[in-house]
Amino acid sequence: MDQYRFNRRTWTKEFQIIPFPVLFCCFLICLVTMLSSCGRVQKFHASEKNMDYELPDIPEEQKLILYTAHKEDVYRPILQEFEEQTGIYVEVHPGGTTELLRSIRAGEAEGEADIMFGGGGEVLEAYKDCFSPYETSRKEALSPELRSEGNIWTPFTVLPIVFIYNNKLVSRDMAPKSWQEFLTDRWKGTLSFADPARSGTSYTILQTMSIATGKTISEILPIFCHTLDGKLAGGSGDVMQRVESGDMLVGITLEETAMKEIVRGNDISMVYPQEGTSAVPDGAAIIKGAPHRANAEKFIDFMVSEGVQRFAVTNLYRRSVRKDLSTVEKTEGLVILPFDLKKASREEDAVLEAFRKIWEE
Repeated sequence: MDQYRFNRRTWTKEFQIIPFPVLFCCFLICLVTMLSSCGRVQKFHASEKNMDYELPDIPEEQKLILYTAHKEDVYRPILQEFEEQTGIYVEVHPGGTTELLRSIRAGEAEGEADIMFGGGGEVLEAYKDCFSPYETSRKEALSPELRSEGNIWTPFTVLPIVFIYNNKLVSRDMAPKSWQEFLTDRWKGTLSFADPARSGTSYTILQTMSIATGKTISEILPIFCHTLDGKLAGGSGDVMQRVESGDMLVGITLEETAMKEIVRGNDISMVYPQEGTSAVPDGAAIIKGAPHRANAEKFIDFMVSEGVQRFAVTNLYRRSVRKDLSTVEKTEGLVILPFDLKKASREEDAVLEAFRKIWEE
């Protein structure tokens, strides 16, 4: 039986109604915290929302220092359940994928952080020199094609890329269906896409477009930048917001991001590309020199446990990396294209630099 079980009380406590006076006080605390933390990575304990919180009185054997590129609604319930079940206290450093990985490579996390939670497999692969291998005790439960070579990183969930459109402004018949459409003037100036220098998802999208269209990255970039027409979202979260607001008609994003907004009742619809799409796993990796390595290993085992994976599928609208919970092959219209993680990893720096040069011309 799986060691980590679903705890309904812990998973649902995030959604309790908060009285207005308490909410207002929280707002003031958050504002002060934001102003006082400018210019450095935000840190807080997993159970203390938006608080600059150190763990000075916690024994070292009960600490875990975690970097994460996930949004708060993804990492917070998982970390809170981990704390409750293990007695390990987690200090969280949230940020963008590229920002955090560059910080790790620069040595800023050496001896100061334990684990990177988040980031696509191709991006984690590109920074594999920063990580220490770990083979999870639950490896036999994982889909073998999703596991990294040498156990440098461990997959968390599978994330198909999809198209989205604003229902009020674009009809179903007129919605984008093919990757080729984004290499024409059809959606020029109306496509929401994040800066790939800040969004790992955007880099995955560029590689996926190359695979789906049969064109090289060097062929795609000038045409695609022409389609974007000088309009670039700051990060992955902005892609959805721009389509929802009507500032942009269509966008390219992760399936889980689109599903969340659809469930919330927003006027967004989702399309699986007719040529197929990528479904790259994101993951977690132990940072070299991790001061609390044993606890980082416990977190990785917890992350791929049946309870957490079921939560990811049911509550986070993500797809599981476990063989017994896989749903990719059961989705109508979803065609998965082969995605070479090693190739994408090798090409990342060159592609990002080429994009930057074309964008700045």
